[in-house]
Amino acid sequence: MNSKIKDETNDKLFEAILTLKSVDECYAFFEDICTVNEIKALAQRLEVAKMLQEKKTYQEIQQYTHASTATISRVNRCLSYGSDGYKLILERVGTNRAE
Repeated sequence: MNSKIKDETNDKLFEAILTLKSVDECYAFFEDICTVNEIKALAQRLEVAKMLQEKKTYQEIQQYTHASTATISRVNRCLSYGSDGYKLILERVGTNRAE
């Protein structure tokens, strides 16, 4: 866990997210708390992580997700040296994401 972001305010945010019970509730909350572009960027990063785990090339990922090489590289760095958050989520949701 990154101690740079750990604080009481962020704890409250994450606790609030944990109370959401459906995709519709997630849409309602995230549409209020984030911009459309922020939500799309988060979703894009998760898709990039999935594709990196599937050993897709940067070019394939860029063509499918339209992510920049900088974004792909950052996600790749998180998969290799991060807190394993992407790995945790990808294991839990499986590979049933849009192709």
